[in-house]
Amino acid sequence: MSTILRPWQILLVGLAGWINRQQVEMIEYLKEENQVLREQLQGKRLRLSDEQRVRLAAKAKALGRKVLTELGTIVTPDTLLAWHRRLIAAKYDGAAKRGPGRPRIKDEVRDLAVRIATENRSWGYTRIQGALAHLGHEVGRGTIAGILREQGLEPAPQRSKGTTWPEFFKTHWDVLAAADFFTVEVWTLGGLVRHTVFFVIELSTRRVEIAGIVPEPDGAWMAQVARNLTDAIEGFLRSKRYLIHDRDPLFTFEFVRILKAAGLTSVKLPARRPLSV
Repeated sequence: MSTILRPWQILLVGLAGWINRQQVEMIEYLKEENQVLREQLQGKRLRLSDEQRVRLAAKAKALGRKVLTELGTIVTPDTLLAWHRRLIAAKYDGAAKRGPGRPRIKDEVRDLAVRIATENRSWGYTRIQGALAHLGHEVGRGTIAGILREQGLEPAPQRSKGTTWPEFFKTHWDVLAAADFFTVEVWTLGGLVRHTVFFVIELSTRRVEIAGIVPEPDGAWMAQVARNLTDAIEGFLRSKRYLIHDRDPLFTFEFVRILKAAGLTSVKLPARRPLSV
């Protein structure tokens, strides 16, 4: 069956075709102009202001590497995308606001103290201090106590009775999952907007589920995510017994309650301790 186009439809089709041809011709001209500029700049260094780099970086990210390569830009696609990464980093750089303070204990020493305490559960703070000094690290007894307290490690008498993380993982490996957040930057009409991504990983298989992404997560959103994850038919956590996560306030009482109702136990990591298995 043939369709008869009305006059206004024919006009729109013709107008769309003309606009498309105009766009193609404009792109071909800009590509040729870029090529001429590249020939003129052969062997010379192009000097751009910071403001010009920001403008180019914002436009380049929207186009992507493939289109940038086809356009033959006056600056390489890798350089343009590197400018964009630095632009994002600069947005969240708080170095200028930092003030002087007490020197932070090196991560190497901090991790060593935790390792010694974990592998020698009957050792007190003084003995751990002596072991660190033997290895060339002078650390105060109170500092050691603070490090272990931050990691959720009890003093020696209580520590020797508890269960270590390796023991916990070994016992419950097949029913363990972990959850965390990361952020991505999205260009919008209002500029760069940071979105939060919530993901869950099944530790035994390393299978990952993106549970949700939103600009401003809140308790209601987290509660709905918990319901989705524990759904009896399609929930990613339906066969798990423990969910490990940090102390982010987004892991609300309601989130934990929904997990508990589905038979999952919320396991909080000690403060400032990354999950490593």
